[in-house]
Amino acid sequence: MTQPTFPGENPSVTGAARRLALGSPRHVALADAVMELEEHMAKRGWDAPVAVFALVRTSAALQADPSLADLLDPGAVEAARENPESLMIVEQEDLPPSSTLEDLLTQLAWPMSIDGVAVSAERIILPAEAEAEAAAIEDEAEQLAYLESRPDREEVRVVVGALRSNEAWCAVRARSQDSPAMVAQGPDLVPGLAEALRATFI
Repeated sequence: MTQPTFPGENPSVTGAARRLALGSPRHVALADAVMELEEHMAKRGWDAPVAVFALVRTSAALQADPSLADLLDPGAVEAARENPESLMIVEQEDLPPSSTLEDLLTQLAWPMSIDGVAVSAERIILPAEAEAEAAAIEDEAEQLAYLESRPDREEVRVVVGALRSNEAWCAVRARSQDSPAMVAQGPDLVPGLAEALRATFI
């Protein structure tokens, strides 16, 4: 998970590589949005709370409200012209209180006007044997203490996006390799979270 899908590429090459790998304009648009969010969350720094974003096709939003073009970055408008599937990213505020990310997602429901959703969250990854030991600890505080005490733990930030039409894209950055060139990306890196996002569509 710590090796990038497109290792050592600069941002201008990354977009081209995704287009060659994916082919579908819709999937490319989602991948571009997730990688833009990954960069945005990296600038916020580590130890950040969970963030949730609604994804809306920019072309559809502009068709519904042409005056929106005056509020958007010119690059976003141009991207929508080049790819009608290009996505507008809207961060959600005042999220419902929840004890876990999974609990938060069960409280979200997106209407048909929303084309997709993305989430950014930080996780601790352990070797499989240690993961099993942690899962057996029922007390949440004890489990957290166990995770934080493990010298072999790896802290990661995951940014996962999913569309109503079923496409998904994931980006994973390890705290120990905190560099854009070392961000892993792909459609199936965090399948459980992608599926949980799909379940929020109504």
